[in-house]
Amino acid sequence: MKTIYNSKLNKSILMLFIFIITTLSAFAQNTVVNGVVTDAKTKETLPYVTVTFVGSTQSVSSDNQGKFHISSKENYSQIKISYIGFKTAIRQIEPGKEQTINVALTGDSQLLNEVVVKSGKKAKYRNKNNPAVELIRMVIAHKEKNRIENYDYAEYKQYERMNFYLSNLSEKFKNKRIFKKYQFLFREQDSTEIGGKNLLPIYMEEKLSQNYYRKSPYTKKQIIEATKQVKYDETFIDNKGLASFFNRMYQDINIYDNNISLVTNQLLSPIADHAPDFYKFFITDTLKDQSPQLIELSFTPRNTNDLLFEGKLYITMDGNYAVENAVLKVNKHINLNFVREMKAILSFEKNNDGKYHLNQSILKMEFGLSKNKGGGVYGERKVILNNFLENTPRPEQTYSGPAQVYAMNSDNKDDHYWLHTRPDTLAPEKASIYKDIDSLQLIPSVKRTMDWVTFAFAGYKNLGPFETGPASTFYSFNPVEGFRARLGGRSTPELSKRYYFETYGAYGTKDQRFKYFFSSTYSLNNKSIYSFPQSYIRASFQHDTKIPGQELQFVQEDNFLLSFKRGNNDMWLYNDIFRLDYVHEYSSHFSYSLGFKKWDQSPAGSLFFQNLLNNHLNNVNTLQTTELSLQLRYAPHEEFYQGKLYRVPIVDHYPIITLRYNQGIKDLFGGNYNYQSVTLNINKRFYLSQLGYTDVTVEGNNIFGKVPFPLLDIHHANQTYSLQLDSYNLMNFQEFVSDHYASIFIDHNFNGFLFNKIPLLKKLKLREMIDFKSVWGGVRSQNNPSTDPSLLRFPTNSVGVPITYSLNNGPYMEASAGVGNIFKVLRIDLVRRLSYLDHPEVSQWGIRGRVKFDF
Repeated sequence: MKTIYNSKLNKSILMLFIFIITTLSAFAQNTVVNGVVTDAKTKETLPYVTVTFVGSTQSVSSDNQGKFHISSKENYSQIKISYIGFKTAIRQIEPGKEQTINVALTGDSQLLNEVVVKSGKKAKYRNKNNPAVELIRMVIAHKEKNRIENYDYAEYKQYERMNFYLSNLSEKFKNKRIFKKYQFLFREQDSTEIGGKNLLPIYMEEKLSQNYYRKSPYTKKQIIEATKQVKYDETFIDNKGLASFFNRMYQDINIYDNNISLVTNQLLSPIADHAPDFYKFFITDTLKDQSPQLIELSFTPRNTNDLLFEGKLYITMDGNYAVENAVLKVNKHINLNFVREMKAILSFEKNNDGKYHLNQSILKMEFGLSKNKGGGVYGERKVILNNFLENTPRPEQTYSGPAQVYAMNSDNKDDHYWLHTRPDTLAPEKASIYKDIDSLQLIPSVKRTMDWVTFAFAGYKNLGPFETGPASTFYSFNPVEGFRARLGGRSTPELSKRYYFETYGAYGTKDQRFKYFFSSTYSLNNKSIYSFPQSYIRASFQHDTKIPGQELQFVQEDNFLLSFKRGNNDMWLYNDIFRLDYVHEYSSHFSYSLGFKKWDQSPAGSLFFQNLLNNHLNNVNTLQTTELSLQLRYAPHEEFYQGKLYRVPIVDHYPIITLRYNQGIKDLFGGNYNYQSVTLNINKRFYLSQLGYTDVTVEGNNIFGKVPFPLLDIHHANQTYSLQLDSYNLMNFQEFVSDHYASIFIDHNFNGFLFNKIPLLKKLKLREMIDFKSVWGGVRSQNNPSTDPSLLRFPTNSVGVPITYSLNNGPYMEASAGVGNIFKVLRIDLVRRLSYLDHPEVSQWGIRGRVKFDF
């Protein structure tokens, strides 16, 4: 028995020994490779790099930190490392061993493979029977299935980082005396990279957010959990305004949209519905060692001046026809101002359901006054998406409320928080930017430069709690006042964040009168009165002159450049206006305002207020009105270039609807008239892809009650040589009045679509515009002085010829054709007046100019 037992025991031990040896041998024979992939130039880690055993279809992707792990029981001797925009690398490995192979990839400067036709005659590119075009049409056909909007629900974490630098700096600039002790501020990179060799950091911003999407009812919500940005001295630069500007220029790129916003323009996506009509496509590679297999599809604009991309798409051949990777650039001939170079890299990741979502995008652009040389500004925005979850509904409160909200204390996260929650490794030279820019601001010459740059662009000279300006109004002239000197200013948040004061004083050498203005504003939400959402109450009083019927946007009436006018314009008003206004905005972008206005207006220059009493001409010295007002405004998704003392709306494709009601009350504080006025205004921009965009404004008004002509609607005229988009450029001041009207303004910008096709003109990168304006209206008999002599008579010129009319004989119309982008900033229009040509002192033709900085 003992022998049998020992025999069985020996067999068991032998089998166990064989099992252990076999298992260890199996592990010993596995080929295991670990490593980190980095950019050879920037030393930054590269996420989502494809690592493959050469000779197999087995591959993995590096994680957010650039780390990868790949293993196999087969005896492979090489791995291949490939990434969009970089040269593919092959590395030798030892079969059957675990090893660490770190790889530094070098950039691929040749973005597009050159297509060479070796026959004597170059083949003409055609869409018909072109396999590349057939492939892109399959991608277009599957677009909707591959969009995130195809899900009922989706959510993900998002990390964003933006960096901006002064770029292409010379060694002479770098070695200036002021930087002698601050050489650590500069960054160096390979001179062939976007931005050149020497960079000086000027801005950095990071943001972490949780994002939710719901198809029905449509909802997109972003909860910003943490933010961090460079903080400049608020004396010179508004940090919120700077962040708004940079975020507007570097928007998300959704390749599945027909049009992609780039700076202030829209470029046609290479997978837009009509992309084959504007792009040429070429199949330049087939990646069979990927899973799924990919087709490399290169594309280039048919017309290199048009607002189009060039680059490469990597299309999955798994039936989804999805974009797995994309490289987008712009041609050097593109009709895009100030952009020297642009490059976007998009990477997509496979979901659990086999579809793909964007998991990383990198957008790089350099700007400069010259496209070829000199210093510029280089910016980079990196976005990483992770924790993607599809079709998992959340409670209703998750989707309710504003589209973007900030979590409590989102801007007070410490370095420890960022170190552990940032999904991307921050290189040391970038991690120190926050501290380095604080050092940069301490340089006295930098402070002086920032002070004068602020004065040059904003027009205000900062004096601490108060700033003086705007500089453009210090001196002007007009026929009534002669030479006009003005000095004014306003308080800054340094004085108070709740109280704001603004004032000016002016004096005219001809009328020898002083004018003045004072306003006091109190913020009700302890924020700047210019910050969204607004909530404030304001009281103001103004004693000054005004041209009846002139309305300007974002420009002072006594701006020096507007002193130059055509024709006679000596009919003015002296105004005493007391206003009390309450404004309240909601996060939904609905707002209302309540107003009280006490207005005393007196004629000035050659303007007279006259009526007939008992068949005798009677001069009226002052017209007094007391008015209450209510304005409702809805501007969905409206954004602003936000400053500490200004706020300028950013034009977008969403409509802006404004409804105004004014009630004149007789005998209240001396008011002479009872009347009601209702005005509806709708403004919208229509983007037409490659045909440019159209701005349309429609407005209607009706006045109820009996009022003299100064209280009628005096249609906005323009007698300056500046092109005013919101005024009638060949209408004279006070030429038309109405107590009811409907108007339409249409301004279309082709963005060079036509000129880009003309061989000689396309080199100038000009842009063409057309414009049409019309107003229909009239004056009812109860408000017409020709039927009621007790009303104030319409004004006449020096020889008694009427210069003010109603629109009872049909609409006023004018049209113009213009050329823009002259010297990159100037637009000149030839304007044609189409109706009421028999009126005195009118021009049938006119040339008007407008200065605008635009990309």
